[in-house]
Parts: sequence; C-alpha cells; structure tokens
Amino acid sequence: MKFSYVAHGILRITTAFMFWQHGAQKLFGWLDGNAVESWLAWPRGIAGLLEFFGPLFILVGFKTRWVAFLLCGQMAVTYWWRHAFAQGVFWPIGNGGERAYLFCFIFLFLWAAGPGAFSLDEKLAKDDDVGDVG
Repeated sequence: MKFSYVAHGILRITTAFMFWQHGAQKLFGWLDGNAVESWLAWPRGIAGLLEFFGPLFILVGFKTRWVAFLLCGQMAVTYWWRHAFAQGVFWPIGNGGERAYLFCFIFLFLWAAGPGAFSLDEKLAKDDDVGDVG
C-alpha cells in the first residue's frame, strides 16, 4: 500500500474528526459550544446536522464522495455568506473564513479522489469484485 494512499485515508479521518466537533458544538453544546434550540432551525440547526452526522460517514469512509460533495457545498456557502460577504473582505485571513475555506477544499478533494485507505467504500467495492466473473 502506497504511503500517499495511506496519507489520503488519514486526511479523511482527521478531517472528519475535526469537522464533527463543529456539529457537536451546534447540536449539543459540547466542547464549549452553544446548542441550537431546534435541530431544524435555519441555518444553524441544519448546519449542525450536516456537521455532526456527515463526518461520521466520512470518518468510516461510507458514501464518501456523496457526503463530501454535500459538505463541500455547505462550506462554500458558509465561506461566501458568513465570511466574505458578511465581512466585506475577500481574503480568508481577513474575514475569519480560513476553516470554512480549508474544509471546503478538503471535501472537494475527497469528492474527486474518493475515500483513500481504511474505508468502508473500499471494502465494499472489493467484496463486490470477489464474485465477479470476467
């Protein structure tokens, strides 16, 4: 197994763990967060649902591309809506949007490249290939 493939999987797992913490703050008030009153409240409750449950899929590498695409979109909207336009500053360092920007592009990478090592997606794909003839 190539080191780059293993590093890819480690990036997926680490990103999921870091992103999950934002959802835990929003939904439950854990980790010094402020819990939303309703999980369906727009936009914070919906963001919390995506940020809490999406990373669990990413962590284990299940439906990685689909979930990464959804989370990439969420972070793109977050960056432009809550940072760039709200602050009136394009550069992430000037508008506080570095995390949203980085998460957006890491999820874009996972969407394009797949889950990497240590994923259920990889395991399920190998299991499907076992019975194939030809």
